[in-house]
Amino acid sequence: MTIRVLLVDDDPLVRAGLRLMLRSAQDIDVIGEAADGAAAITAAAELIPDVVLMDIRMPGTDGVTATAAITTATARSTQAQAAQAQAAPGPRVVALTTFDADELVRQAITAGAVGYLVKDTPPAEIINAVRAVAAGQGVLSPAVTGPLLAQMRGAVPSPAGPSKPGLGVLTERERAVALAVTDGATNAEIARQLYVSAATVKATISRILAKLELDNRVQLAVVVRSSRQN
Repeated sequence: MTIRVLLVDDDPLVRAGLRLMLRSAQDIDVIGEAADGAAAITAAAELIPDVVLMDIRMPGTDGVTATAAITTATARSTQAQAAQAQAAPGPRVVALTTFDADELVRQAITAGAVGYLVKDTPPAEIINAVRAVAAGQGVLSPAVTGPLLAQMRGAVPSPAGPSKPGLGVLTERERAVALAVTDGATNAEIARQLYVSAATVKATISRILAKLELDNRVQLAVVVRSSRQN
């Protein structure tokens, strides 16, 4: 199945480079482009892409705001679009940044992005990242993961409430699934590793996210990697 991609960046040269890069892959189709967050929200609702490559630093409506809108909204333009949105998961957003340690990366993940890449990532890796995200995985650029973990470890806990629960609240099976997710395994691969159904894996991941008060697989991967380094 062809992966439908929406490109969002205020720099036309960056969009052109990404477009040429992705079109070299036969299984990827660039179906649209947007130069700011507001246009991205509109394009995502109209085109219903599988993956959105989202620049997080843009004038006007930034990528974090657009990510939150895209990942929480459903297509409402026509009944046909609504039916398509119910038949398949909504757009999966990958944040793009030129900064190795950017606070907006953390904000984008909190807003619902399922991964992040630095813009100078080699073309083959960007193509593979798009494929991985379309298959339900998260993608973490090594250049950003280390600084992001440092930010999280150095963050001051909010006085408004208790800190999030740690991995100790998970059962042995849930920890095994969490580790597999962190290593980039798909639900089908985890199911084969643990000799359970993909539906069981999906339910387990949902339970893990609820226990840890997280929103997506990328946040889970960040938490697990942080615990490994502590």
